[in-house]
Amino acid sequence: MNKLEALVALNKVGGIGSVKLNKLIEYFQSPEGVLRAPYERLSSVLGIKDRSAERIVSLGKEGVKEELLSAEKMGLKILTIEDKDFPRNLKSIPSCPLVLYVKGELRPEDNFSIGIVGSRRASFYGLTQAQEFAFGLANQGFTVISGMARGIDTYSHRGALKAGKRTIAVIGSGFNYLYPEENRNLAQEISENGAVISEFPLDAKPMPQNFPRRNRLISGMSLGVLVVEAAKNSGALITADFALEQGREVFAIPGKIDSANSFGTNELIKQGAKLVTNLNDVLEEFNLPSLSLDKKPSEDKFIPKAEEEDKVYGLISNQAVQLDDLVELTGMDIPSISGVLFKLMVRKLVRELPGKHYMRYS
Repeated sequence: MNKLEALVALNKVGGIGSVKLNKLIEYFQSPEGVLRAPYERLSSVLGIKDRSAERIVSLGKEGVKEELLSAEKMGLKILTIEDKDFPRNLKSIPSCPLVLYVKGELRPEDNFSIGIVGSRRASFYGLTQAQEFAFGLANQGFTVISGMARGIDTYSHRGALKAGKRTIAVIGSGFNYLYPEENRNLAQEISENGAVISEFPLDAKPMPQNFPRRNRLISGMSLGVLVVEAAKNSGALITADFALEQGREVFAIPGKIDSANSFGTNELIKQGAKLVTNLNDVLEEFNLPSLSLDKKPSEDKFIPKAEEEDKVYGLISNQAVQLDDLVELTGMDIPSISGVLFKLMVRKLVRELPGKHYMRYS
């Protein structure tokens, strides 16, 4: 087996999470090394149960080849952490997945993203707020990430799509068991305007234990998570917990104190999550211009602070400069410089012209 086949094979092993699998790969120096290891060594490493060791030893090539062929027929890409399209934000989390199945396209600008999550049994108020915030944040340059569940998730995706912007759905099952079934058309629309992704093998069913794993990817891919409505012990609160562990921002929309769906969001606010009543409450956390001011912000106020952003911004003037010239002048690769240019465009410091030319806003 090559490395991709070995990673897909290990990902198909049930009962072992990505943290333990990554430790196994480190111990045996490669995914292929894990598959070559005898039962005795596997069962003695990291407390792996005998049943898990048996599953690894019994992995065969045929099942992996069938998985790869089926994914190809469905138009899916399978990414590993070494692929350039693998989400940069995910690489920093301790439980980074071994592989991602992707329908659609992941882009560098998706690193500038926000998760929006909430109750499956949301109120009209919650659904309205989810869609409106997704629409507004998407129009400010964020890729909206959610879980394609009923309720808040669905309306978050729809808000981004309504804006004609990008959105990513992270699902808690394999692509052969897309869930919920009524969102199949939504999944297709998302894949045409972003991506639907899963870390689960194609035949993985939407089991309850899969959704906390799905939630950690929503927060892991995002710079922050906005919780719209959440009941006590809601899955959205699990996503917020993951966000805190991963060093992401947590935002919450307040709700009525006598509403069960508001318990989680109000509790998050009491615990220190940022109370959100409008888009500016989110934008200011990312040093983006406020939408409430009519006057044009001064150029100096919004000059990027990061060293790379300063370098790129300094090379762009009122005369258009081509992307290839910026690559040559900065020594940066195209994905890196594209990410920097995107941030500058979001802040309305730089605009893109046809043919990948860039100049400052006048």
